[in-house]
Amino acid sequence: MSRRRSYDQYCSAARALDLVGDRWTLLIVRELLAGPRRYTDLHADLPGVSTDVLASRLKDMERDGLATRRRLPPPGAAYVYELSSRGGELLPVLQALGTWGEAELGERRPTDALRAHWFALPLLRALEGEGLVEVRLEEGDFHLHVGAVDGAVYGDGPAPREPDARLALDAGTCAALGRGELSLTDAVRAGQVTVTGEGTLAKALRET
Repeated sequence: MSRRRSYDQYCSAARALDLVGDRWTLLIVRELLAGPRRYTDLHADLPGVSTDVLASRLKDMERDGLATRRRLPPPGAAYVYELSSRGGELLPVLQALGTWGEAELGERRPTDALRAHWFALPLLRALEGEGLVEVRLEEGDFHLHVGAVDGAVYGDGPAPREPDARLALDAGTCAALGRGELSLTDAVRAGQVTVTGEGTLAKALRET
């Protein structure tokens, strides 16, 4: 395995960038925040990454203690990658980066790929409390583990059990939330987000 490149600077920011500063690494972390993922799933949800670069980044992340690789038991019998506890600590880093990047998002370009679950982190920033939230978009469904302290913070598809709240909205509203142009509270008040469910999170959103 190749030696890790380094800025060779005695600075914590430089040391952090030694590990996650390469192109694609933080986006791989974004995908692995959904829990264990197969290589093929990661490649499908990271349009534009080559197979060689993805394999190289995953090996680097294993070497640096950010991710692990394990084999699922039968009948799955596939290898999956998942974040280590150290890798999971990058969630607030990605959230801060997402907040900083809101001003750069702008309107979606014709060349921009889109996956429904890419809206998961912006919605997590907008939600307070704890609980399971199911989000329904025309582009697909995903669910959020609001307030989770370890493990997956979101996942593709419907919630694995009855959620505390269900949110239904369109991609335009989600994009406005992601750009920081609209708050979730205002979107609920304006009827741009439909909230159903009897959990604490649903009641709090309806009462705002």
